[in-house]
Amino acid sequence: MNMAILCVGRLRERFYRQAADEYLKRLRRFGACAEIEVADLPEPANPSPALEAEVRRKEGERLLAALRPGDYVVALCVNGAQCTSEALAGRVTASRARSDIKRVVWVIGGSLGLGEAVTARANERLSLSAMTLPHQLARVVLLEQLYRACKIAANERYHK
Repeated sequence: MNMAILCVGRLRERFYRQAADEYLKRLRRFGACAEIEVADLPEPANPSPALEAEVRRKEGERLLAALRPGDYVVALCVNGAQCTSEALAGRVTASRARSDIKRVVWVIGGSLGLGEAVTARANERLSLSAMTLPHQLARVVLLEQLYRACKIAANERYHK
């Protein structure tokens, strides 16, 4: 199964980049896994709710432009469903079994979250935690959980 992690912004800190690269390398033995980054917008100081919405909208346009028509999109957002690692493994297995899914794209927004157009395009909404995670850390957590899910789905041992 082809997967892609579609994110707003670059991983600026070296330790996040190293962790993400390690999990991407591990994931690739289960199928193609691409990382797609779109440019983020500077977060203005003391932005109004309208300005925050405008930033999310513009970043959302960049995310939507990176999607393909047949993509199955999973938006990571705070109001998404939460699941266990085993349930995520079940979702990965189910998406592999569907012939109509060419690529599963996991979307992580910028520091202000995802725009409405992106969540409307999503086939699913998933939350990594009820706690707030910085979007750079969320990327590493997602990659680790996808690797764990692939190991579980392949009936391979993974540390707890």
